[in-house]
Amino acid sequence: MVKIARWNHDGGTQSGFVDGGTCYALPAGHSVQTLLDAGLEEALALARQTIGSGPAVPLAAVQLLAPLVPATIRDFVAFEEHVEGVRKSIDGVAGVVPEWYEAPTFYFTNPHTVTGTGEVIGIPAGCDDLDFETEVAAVVGRVPGSDGRNLTAAEAHRHIFGYTILNDWSARDLQRREMKVSLGPCKGKDFSNTLGPWIVTADEFEDRHDAEGFLPISMAVDVNGVAVGQDLLSNMGWPFAELVAYASQDSVVRPGDVLGSGTCGSGCLAELWGRNGSQTPPPLKTGDVVRMTVEGIGAIENTVGARRETVTRVPARQRPRNRVASAVPSGT
Repeated sequence: MVKIARWNHDGGTQSGFVDGGTCYALPAGHSVQTLLDAGLEEALALARQTIGSGPAVPLAAVQLLAPLVPATIRDFVAFEEHVEGVRKSIDGVAGVVPEWYEAPTFYFTNPHTVTGTGEVIGIPAGCDDLDFETEVAAVVGRVPGSDGRNLTAAEAHRHIFGYTILNDWSARDLQRREMKVSLGPCKGKDFSNTLGPWIVTADEFEDRHDAEGFLPISMAVDVNGVAVGQDLLSNMGWPFAELVAYASQDSVVRPGDVLGSGTCGSGCLAELWGRNGSQTPPPLKTGDVVRMTVEGIGAIENTVGARRETVTRVPARQRPRNRVASAVPSGT
């Protein structure tokens, strides 16, 4: 199993491969991004040369970072069960809108607030309903001869360099207001998302796909050691290859792009609030520890920090709807 990671050690940031309990640094001039730009086959060849012979440090002695600096993050909503529960929680309406079944849907989230496993996640200003979202993300790599545009599902499958865990942290009360404007979410989502603990290269999962291209691997989340939700990645409405292909239509996917699966069934609190008719389990609070585990990848764990106490909401000004600017008084 090839795991690609970034870490802090002795005050410096390094990238490389994790094998068992040891981290092997990449040769000088290489980074996770250069591996993605080179493509999977070249990355695997470099792993064979580096593991066991490159500069090494114990895994226990490093602080893992997010395994890449994403170029973009598209986050899909690919689990029907999640859509059903969250719609009830956010909109108060049962069922799934027919449009969900017609094509995959995603939003772009913030690549500049990515965090790694072990980091403290502060509660954003004005948020009382902090939540998590348990996801798997595909990481895009280069395929020789492809420009990443208008891909078929088969072509897109080759662009999947590897997989990592994604926690799309969510301020549900902020999100609830934003979604009523039929745009967003924005401040309900852009404060943090966690990726990690590493990227597991796609070849490790090649023989685990079913006949339709789905990956039947287990996903689970617990809070303070208490199980909250569990699902299979294969319960997505579309396999990852179709999500990557859809993202590329009349557009482009590039090395370093991250595409999230969306939250698995029972993989967040808001879904359970919708099903239970109350905030049970309760929203996250300072000191809570959220741990997500995905079969074949590993686990990420984060502690919830303090809430930033300030007011950030800026009310609109009610403006006249003039079509011609008023004349500027003379002499001014």
